[in-house]
Amino acid sequence: MHEANIFIHVLTGTIALILGLIALLSIKGGKIHNKSGRYFLGFMSIVILTALIGVFVFGRNTFLLVITVLSGYVAFSGYRILKSKSNIPQKYDIIVAVISLLVLCYCLYYFKSIGMIWSPIVMYSTVGALLFIIFYDFIRYLIPRKKYTKHRIWIYEHIYKMTSAFAALLSAFTGTVLEEYQPHSQYLPSALGMLLIFGFIVYVYKYGLKKMPRL
Repeated sequence: MHEANIFIHVLTGTIALILGLIALLSIKGGKIHNKSGRYFLGFMSIVILTALIGVFVFGRNTFLLVITVLSGYVAFSGYRILKSKSNIPQKYDIIVAVISLLVLCYCLYYFKSIGMIWSPIVMYSTVGALLFIIFYDFIRYLIPRKKYTKHRIWIYEHIYKMTSAFAALLSAFTGTVLEEYQPHSQYLPSALGMLLIFGFIVYVYKYGLKKMPRL
């Protein structure tokens, strides 16, 4: 059962990476981008589910729980903001954010109890990234709704969150496949993701979403 779960996790993760890459390289807002993005979220859901089974059922590395929650939460939040296009508080979003925060608190307690056995740069950056996005998702409710809608802030949220989900998945993949090159094989994909986020946001801010070209 454990080997079958790993196989499904690896297979769906690989497919999700390919779909995520297609979404990144295709015209933003186009048919290919939207379709590949939806399939990306679907396979990401399976990746997250199998990762949770690996942690809680088969007792695998608990640090994987942090990466799983990070990638799962930003993918979920990135999808939700695309659907709502507003910062009106939604009960479902708040519940998921609180649960993610509680899981993170559990992980931090676990790390403290067993000592630092993972690379600090990987652990702190992953925890910090998750805390940052959860904190933002709460304070964005304080932004005046007219200003939020007028400046289409939701677009930049979607770019940040979905690209972060892809980068987190890529980081987990390269960190596992290229284990001998850790921590570089884990934090470099995240750094690449931040560069892509910055580039996309600057371009959309300057030229608008409709003029967003393929890479």
